Amino acid sequence: MKIKALRGTKDILPGQIEKWQYIERTSRKILENFGFSEIRTPTFESTSLFARSIGQTTDIVTKEMYTFQDPKRRSLTLRPEGTASIVRAWIEHRLTTPAKLYYLGPFFRYERPQAGRHREFFQIGAETIGSDSPASDAEIIALTVCLFEELGLKGLDTQLNSVGCSNCQSVYKLELKNYFKDNLEELCEDCQIRLTRNPLRVLDCKNKECQRHIAKAPAISSYLCKSCVQHLKKVRDYLDGLNIVYSINPRLVRGFDYYTRTAFEVIDYRLGAKNAIAAGGRYDDLIADTGGPPTPAVGMALGVERLILALEAEGIEMPGEAGIDVFVASLGEAASLEASKLAYGLRQNDLGVQINLGNRSLKGQMRLANRLRAKYVLIFGQDELAKDQVVLRDMATGSQEELFLDGLAAEVAKRIKTTRDKE
Repeated sequence: MKIKALRGTKDILPGQIEKWQYIERTSRKILENFGFSEIRTPTFESTSLFARSIGQTTDIVTKEMYTFQDPKRRSLTLRPEGTASIVRAWIEHRLTTPAKLYYLGPFFRYERPQAGRHREFFQIGAETIGSDSPASDAEIIALTVCLFEELGLKGLDTQLNSVGCSNCQSVYKLELKNYFKDNLEELCEDCQIRLTRNPLRVLDCKNKECQRHIAKAPAISSYLCKSCVQHLKKVRDYLDGLNIVYSINPRLVRGFDYYTRTAFEVIDYRLGAKNAIAAGGRYDDLIADTGGPPTPAVGMALGVERLILALEAEGIEMPGEAGIDVFVASLGEAASLEASKLAYGLRQNDLGVQINLGNRSLKGQMRLANRLRAKYVLIFGQDELAKDQVVLRDMATGSQEELFLDGLAAEVAKRIKTTRDKE
C-alpha cells in the first residue's frame, strides 16, 4: 500500500512554500507596524477550553474537533481556532493590558475538504485584549484591510455588523425562534437543532433552503440596545475617518458563540461559496467565561490557503523557488574536499551555496546548477587545485575567468552583493 498524506492535509513543497513565506513576512511587517507582538501557543489544549469558549452548540464543537485521550485519560483537542488559546495564555501568564498579540500556525477541524479549506489549515490572527474602545475594533479591521492592500488584493467586500451584547441577543433569539417556528419543517436537520440550542447559529447556515428563510428573518439591528448602537456608530466613525470602505450586513454572525457587538468579514466573491478570507470581531465576555477577570477584547483571523487562492485569482505574482548564489562544481576527491571548504567560507559570507554531493560529471553538475538557478558556478578540478585557482562562471552572461583561492570567498561575496544592490 502506497503511503500518502491523509485526506484533508497536504505537503507544502519547494516552489510553493515561498508563497507562504512571503505572506508570513508581509503579515509580520503589517502586524508589527500596528504594534502587535507574536505569541505561540500549543497545538493541543484541554477539550474543555474549546467547549467553553467556542460554544457547546457550534458545529465545530459538536462535529469537527479532533479530540483524544492521553494516557492519563484526560480529554485533549487539537486546536480548531486561535482565540481560545490566546485567552488561556493571557489569563495563565497574567499579561499586561492592553495586550496586542498575533499568531500564525496550523489548526485542525474535521470538515469535508474543498478548495481553500483543509482538515489541517493555517491561520494568521491578531487579538487586542483589555480595551473596550471602538478604536480597537476599527484598528483590527484596518490592519486586515491594510495587509490585503499590501499584498495587492482589490475588489474585496469588508462587511460589518453588530451581534449585540448578551442582553440584546437574548431578546433577538426569542424573536428568531418565533420567526423560524412557522417554517421549522423546511429548515435542514442541523438548523432544527440549532434553533433550540442557539438560534443565532441558523443565520450562519449555507443550506439554500435555509438561506431562503434567513433572507426574510428579522435583523438584529432592530434589537440592539442603546449602548450597542452607539458602539457600532463609533466603530463606523473611526473606519470612515480612516477612509476604509465597508458595507453593513445586518445578518452577519460568526461561527463562534463568544462574539459580542462588532463582527466583520472580508469577502472575495471570486472564491465561490467559501469566500471569507478573513473575519473577526469583539468578544467581551469570553475571558470571564474562561475563568479570568471581566476583560474586553477584539480580534481577527485570516486563512492562508484561501488568501493564496485570492492572490492567484487576482493574478498577483508571488515568489517562486529561490535560486542560489553559487554552485561549486568539483571533479575528483581532493577537489571535492577543497570545494567543501570553499563553500563553507562562502556561506560564512552570507551566500547561498550548494556543492556537488554525488558522482556527476562536470556536464551533469552544470545542468544541476542551471536547475538550481545559480548565479555563479565555481569549477574546481585537479588542474585548478594544482594552481590554487578556481574557474568562476557567470551563469547570466556565460563569461568565465580564473581566480586565485586566496581571498576568493570575500571577492565572490562582494560581486554578488554588488549585483543584489543593483537589483
